[in-house]
Amino acid sequence: MLGDDDDVFDSVTWESPAPAASYDTETIPSGPGFRQSTTDSNEGPLDPKWEGYLITSVKDPVKELAETKDAYVSYLVQAKTNLPIFSTPNPSARRRFQDFVFLRENLVRDFPACVVPPLPDKHRLEYITGDRFSPEFMERRRLDLHRYLQRVSRHPTLQRSTLVRAFFESTEWHVHMHQHIAHPPGPEPSPGIIDNLSDTLLNAFARVRKPDERFLDMREGVDKFEEGLTVSERLYTRVRGRTSDTGSDSAEDLTADYHDLAVAVQGLGFLESGITDQLNHFSNTLLEFSALLRHTTHTTTDPLLLHLHSLLSYSHANRAVLKLRDQKQLDFEELSDYLSGVTAERDRLAAVISGHAGSTGLGLGAYLKDRVDALRGADDDRSRVEKMRKLDIKIKELQDAVTTAHETSDAFSDETLREQSVFQFAKEAEMKEMLGDLADGQIEFYKASMEEWERIIPVIQRIRVDV
Repeated sequence: MLGDDDDVFDSVTWESPAPAASYDTETIPSGPGFRQSTTDSNEGPLDPKWEGYLITSVKDPVKELAETKDAYVSYLVQAKTNLPIFSTPNPSARRRFQDFVFLRENLVRDFPACVVPPLPDKHRLEYITGDRFSPEFMERRRLDLHRYLQRVSRHPTLQRSTLVRAFFESTEWHVHMHQHIAHPPGPEPSPGIIDNLSDTLLNAFARVRKPDERFLDMREGVDKFEEGLTVSERLYTRVRGRTSDTGSDSAEDLTADYHDLAVAVQGLGFLESGITDQLNHFSNTLLEFSALLRHTTHTTTDPLLLHLHSLLSYSHANRAVLKLRDQKQLDFEELSDYLSGVTAERDRLAAVISGHAGSTGLGLGAYLKDRVDALRGADDDRSRVEKMRKLDIKIKELQDAVTTAHETSDAFSDETLREQSVFQFAKEAEMKEMLGDLADGQIEFYKASMEEWERIIPVIQRIRVDV
């Protein structure tokens, strides 16, 4: 089967049989996430561009401060890279789970348009029962973190971030964390007119009025992909429950059934004295086959289920970026409407001051507003001129805000298109790895099963049948 250190991302095309590049060799991979050329004439302006490769691994979980209440698990993170931002081609460091959490949270904040992969959930039963230091849990957590770093390292923008570099290289990581919080990359966004608008204006449940067909197609593709993953996870969970015991009194458990059958055949051996030895051998074969089923469940089916669930969470992160892009467009549309309303109010006041006929007939709302102003004693030209002056200031602010929102929406849309290409590369690569591991596991299982059953055939043939 494919090992944890094997690089299966040398190509995302299903046809490429090129051998995987080992972590310890000098062979340079050339698949998505490892491209070194950024001048491909076939690439468009919105295609993702890689400047080099970053191959990562998470190894050697160790329990630190074991005899104290502050015990935690640290992991050895290693990388091999030719990216110029790194000071060494083979950086390594020890990091704990909280360091991974800090890395992700700040990558999300620093790169809001990027699909930052999710981390495994920390709110699990193991943290309540104390089993988070068990070898099984630490190994499962190591695999999850290994996959997380693989996804980050495969991303052409995230792999070149200063925070990722410090994560692998820094010997004073805690100092770097505090510095990153105090002085984040890029200017801090100052509160603008969008932040001052009420929640009733920028409603989180509002829909984009002029949706872009490109992103509608993307959202539909995400829906179908997640539906396929959900169905696959449900079916393989059912297969797992019917194949291997799950600690419950299930009537649909093949491993237990083969074990019970082995016991029954062994019992027959005590009755059939002439073929006791052959029946005992057959019973042992059934036991071996039951053990093979259980082994395949733990080494093939369980990792497949974990990978399916992880890929589904990764797709949710991609969906969140698409939703954020819609919000950027919605900000622009709502600000544009707000500007139109303020401009109409300013024009109404100007028409009233100039004495144009029908100037107050701009709707029931405008009429009622004039009546209220008259009752309050504010129905004079001087107050109207002052209102117009304030409205002119607000219109100027809104015009600047609309321009900024439009530029932000367009830039975010372009970045989202690049992100979809990156996610597509990553998705295909992971599907290739996941299905390859499943195929390897099934081949190993059936080969071992054939060997077991072939060994029992000569034993059975020694049974003499007198006719």
